Amino acid sequence: MSWGRAHRDVTGIHSIGVDEIQWQRGHQYLTLVYHIDASCKRRLWVGEKRTVRTLLRFFRWFGRERSQALPCICSDMWRSSLKVIAKKAGHALHVLDRFHIMAHLNKAINEGRAQEARALKAKGYEPVLTKTRWLLLKRPENLSAKQAVRLAEWLRDNLRAVRSDLLKEDVQFFWA
Repeated sequence: MSWGRAHRDVTGIHSIGVDEIQWQRGHQYLTLVYHIDASCKRRLWVGEKRTVRTLLRFFRWFGRERSQALPCICSDMWRSSLKVIAKKAGHALHVLDRFHIMAHLNKAINEGRAQEARALKAKGYEPVLTKTRWLLLKRPENLSAKQAVRLAEWLRDNLRAVRSDLLKEDVQFFWA
């Protein structure tokens, strides 16, 4: 890998992506940096562990001039990488990746669904939202016909959980 890094042409890179991958049991990670321009998608760099030092090593290898010339960086929402990217390429447009944003939205929807289910139960209503977590977290195109009908019935009841799910689906259009 060292030979590959030393002989890799890194000129003309406009966008990079930063992510991590678990490579052993437990919390053992590798930091990955990708070249994600429309014309070229490739892995640029791999570093052991997911630490501030690891990401700083990437920026040292990549070089100050190239780092400051980057117009766009995509990463997850790990606080340490956000800080390093802000320090080393703070002028770049920083795009947070879809997976993590949608994971946060799904978590909020599930918490709201559970809260609404408890409130309806406390008021003596039929427990319509119990055991429905995955129904609301699924993408509409992945719903079975039976699940789609069930979701449509909840929509008629104007449940908050379903309205929040519809808002989440509107966010999906942002990615397109």
